[in-house]
Amino acid sequence: MKGTMIIDGRKVEFENEQNVLEVVRKAGIDLPTFCYHSELSMYGACRMCIVEDNKGGIFASCSTLPKDGMEIFTNTPRIKKYRKNILELLLANHDRDCTTCVKTGNCKLQELSSRLCMDDVRFPNSMKEHDIDYSSLAIVRNPNKCILCGDCVRMCEEVQGVGALTFAYRGSKMKITPAFNRTISEVNCVDCGQCRAICPTGAITIKNQNDYFWELVNDKTKRVVAQIAPAVRVALGENFGLAPGTVTIGKIITALKYMGVESVFDTSFGADLTVMAESEEFLERLEKNENLPLFTSCCPAWVKYADNNFPDLEYNISSCKSPQQMFGSVLKKYYKELDKEDGKETVVISVIPCTAKKAEASKEEFITDGVRDVDLVITTQELAMLIKDAGLMFENLYDDSFDMPFGLSSGAGVIFGSSGGVAEAVLTRLMKQKPSVSDKEIIFNNVRGMKRVKEANFVLDGKEVKIAVVHGLKNASELVKQIQNVEKTYDIVEVMACPGGCIAGGGQPTPMDEEKRKKRASGLYSLNRTAQIKSSEENPLIRDLFQGLLKDDHEILHVQKNHN
Repeated sequence: MKGTMIIDGRKVEFENEQNVLEVVRKAGIDLPTFCYHSELSMYGACRMCIVEDNKGGIFASCSTLPKDGMEIFTNTPRIKKYRKNILELLLANHDRDCTTCVKTGNCKLQELSSRLCMDDVRFPNSMKEHDIDYSSLAIVRNPNKCILCGDCVRMCEEVQGVGALTFAYRGSKMKITPAFNRTISEVNCVDCGQCRAICPTGAITIKNQNDYFWELVNDKTKRVVAQIAPAVRVALGENFGLAPGTVTIGKIITALKYMGVESVFDTSFGADLTVMAESEEFLERLEKNENLPLFTSCCPAWVKYADNNFPDLEYNISSCKSPQQMFGSVLKKYYKELDKEDGKETVVISVIPCTAKKAEASKEEFITDGVRDVDLVITTQELAMLIKDAGLMFENLYDDSFDMPFGLSSGAGVIFGSSGGVAEAVLTRLMKQKPSVSDKEIIFNNVRGMKRVKEANFVLDGKEVKIAVVHGLKNASELVKQIQNVEKTYDIVEVMACPGGCIAGGGQPTPMDEEKRKKRASGLYSLNRTAQIKSSEENPLIRDLFQGLLKDDHEILHVQKNHN
């Protein structure tokens, strides 16, 4: 569909834009929205994006198709008045305790209130106060800050296929809630945090554990060590004015040490461990032709989703712990004797892009003899808050390096943070002839990128191995059904719950769109290209670990009791 619109007196050509709003933004005009997201269905509920046509008609630009010759105005006195009235009514039924809201400074409602010069709300707040839902280990739901934009409902249903949230009641009593007014922990929520990532206000936020972080680092009986996941390093900088994809790992390490962490390690080392363990598991299954395809187990939201919806896949999902849990168990084993000598207890803190990792760390299968593999999980956003709380000028921090003896990781481990990275790392490990950087990018082009489902074939010892990579749980569900119906056949399936992978995890800086995801992924692949160690088995520290600490104890890398 092609044509020309007249917007505020200027001619603007359009082609394939799905609504008037996109044409207006193409013209360089930023119409305000709450409920519009290009990756979700059209909703048209908030009405903030209203425009006026040359006949005096007013309509929501997000839910109106562009037409050739259409003439509209975006900022007439009438439109400005209506838009301000809409915002005032939203604020009238909103908990406006902004000074203590975790979203302050990054709240769409706050931003538009400033933009539209809202200096007064004439109407009293007559909404009944609702209880705050703290039941989840991943997120907090505060219905008093909800503006009923429906973003979380559509994200949970349309992208993740979970449907843990829905609209209930009508009129002034309408609210967003889990079914039958249950708490979020009582329904089928998988803790992915994508509802939090898309919420424009403080209605859904990360379960903040920063107070526990300070408690741990200030406890002299604790040895505090941290591991940092790959995707954190290409996103944290956004909280400090840096472009998406900017690598800030050196400053992150410095910040953590300034705040009291004794040693800082790279979860990419845990990813290298995962590659070794998972590739061996795959070869064993392939030889026996049992429990194929092998589904990856790195993403806890996917594992929980599979438990809830596809229990018959229990033995198809890899027994390997996720890189976070695998590395946590190794760290606890490594420090065990030293703790006895020093009279201390080692605690492991994970810095992760994912809210589901918070829930994962608390699971019973990751507790050995009463000791957790990982003691605390903080997200990228929580780390940014800690840095600001400590008064550190992040942009001025010097770059430090990871600590030994786990200070080296491969480029294969780093790209775990992007969709396709796990499959690529495992296949690189299985290749007898290691490809050059340029050959590798050609070989693995099919598993990289933001396409919902990606496929590739690989010849291993004369046998063709079929791989699928999928991100977004609804896409994963559709693929699983195709496999079960024998419409598709694979040997390995990589699944990540969040669109684009961990780079867009529920604990990352917001807002997130496809362009930002691409830039973060590009940051990880640039690290992969420049890494001195390309493949996981080439990491000398991994070899030392298997010959030493793990020589007779590979079991700590696996879940011994399948998912409950």
